[in-house]
Amino acid sequence: MARSQQTFSKKEREKKKRKKKQDKMEERMKRKQEKMDRGKVAFEDQLVYVDENGNLSETPPDPKNKKVIKAEDIPLGVPYRENEPVDAKRVGTVKFFNTEKGYGFITDDKTRDSIFVHINALEEAIKEHDKVRFNTEKGPKGLLAVEVELIK
Repeated sequence: MARSQQTFSKKEREKKKRKKKQDKMEERMKRKQEKMDRGKVAFEDQLVYVDENGNLSETPPDPKNKKVIKAEDIPLGVPYRENEPVDAKRVGTVKFFNTEKGYGFITDDKTRDSIFVHINALEEAIKEHDKVRFNTEKGPKGLLAVEVELIK
């Protein structure tokens, strides 16, 4: 009969390897379970409420303060502005005007917008720092001043 090729020390080394591998696997499973437990939060802890001022709070709102709003009362779209006349001419100051090239810019006194003006839109000659009255049109690159007249 042949003797076993494994010696006592070989058996002990293999036993230690198996034990080490088993311990490593148990440690990995333990860490995995802890990680899953850490991410769990109760549903109630995740809820956030909005109070009557639109601020977030952790307490539910009081049902006594509830306001009833009819769907018909909510305006849809842009409201019509009644206080501003539609055909009102704007007033401004000529910021820059080059008579050789035939264009310039007018600063609107009310909105401080810079509006392009071409020589063809003038009713009379203008120069820098003149007060003018004008209408506006939408052009390809922004607002254009049209029907520009000098204020005397």
